[in-house]
Amino acid sequence: MIGVAIAVVAVILTLVLKGVSPGVLINMPSISIVLVGTAGATIASFGMPQFLKLGKLIAIGMRAPVEIPREMRDQLIGFAERARREGLLALENDIEQVSDPFVRRGLQMVIDGLEPETVEEVLEFEVEAMSRRHGHGAMMLGAMAGYAPTFGILGAVMGLVAVMAHLAEPEKLGAGIQVAFIATLLAVGIANILFMPMSVSLKGHSAIEAAGRRMAMAGILAIQAGDNPRMVARKLDTFLDPHVLAVDAARAAGSASTLAAGVPEAGAS
Repeated sequence: MIGVAIAVVAVILTLVLKGVSPGVLINMPSISIVLVGTAGATIASFGMPQFLKLGKLIAIGMRAPVEIPREMRDQLIGFAERARREGLLALENDIEQVSDPFVRRGLQMVIDGLEPETVEEVLEFEVEAMSRRHGHGAMMLGAMAGYAPTFGILGAVMGLVAVMAHLAEPEKLGAGIQVAFIATLLAVGIANILFMPMSVSLKGHSAIEAAGRRMAMAGILAIQAGDNPRMVARKLDTFLDPHVLAVDAARAAGSASTLAAGVPEAGAS
C-alpha cells in the first residue's frame, strides 16, 4: 500500500511541477473507456465469478509480505521430539493444538498409519491446487495490466477523432488534444501503479505460502520417518530466511553468555 501511494504521489507531483492541475485526470469519458472497457475484457476472459473477486485480490495484494511462521517450525520440532520419545500415536492428543489445517491433516494421516508415499502425494496435491487457485488471480490482474493501456490508446484515438471534427476552430484544438491523451495517461498509470504490482504481489504471497506448506510437509514426513529432532530442525531451517536464523542464533548465544556470567563459580560464596 505504501508503494502504491508513493507511485500516485509521483504522478501527481509531476503534473504539478509541469504546471498541470491534477484535476485534469477527472475526465469521465476517459475513465469510462479505461475502467469499463478493461472490466468487460476481463469478464470475457475470466468470467464474472472470478472478476467479482477483484476487490479481495487487491486487498490481499496490498498486504505486506510475511515470512514463513517460525511458530510452525518450532511446533513441528516439538512434535518430532515427542514422537521419537513416545511414538506417533502420542501426537493424537496434540493435533487439536495445530491451527494450520494443512499441518493438521498431514499429521492425522501419519497417525492413521498411511504410507509415507501416500502422505506425500496427498499433501503435494494440496500444494499444487493452492498454487493453481492463487495463480489464477494473479493471472487476471496481469491481464488487466495489459488490457488497460490498450483501452487507453483506444480512448486517445477516439478523442483525436473528436478533435478532427473541430479543425475549423483552432482555439479548441489544444484542449481537445489534451483530453484525448488523458485516457492513455490514466490507463498506463492504473496498469503500472495498481494492476501489475498487485499481480506480482499475489505471486509473492502465493510463493511464500507454498514454501510454508512444503516446509510443513518436510517436517511431517521427517516425523513419520522417526528422524532425529536436530535433523528435523536442520531440514526445516532450509525454508527460512538465513538472516533471521543468524539473528536468532546471535540472540541465543547472547542469552547463554548472560546466563553463564550470572552463575557463580564452584566454591564461591
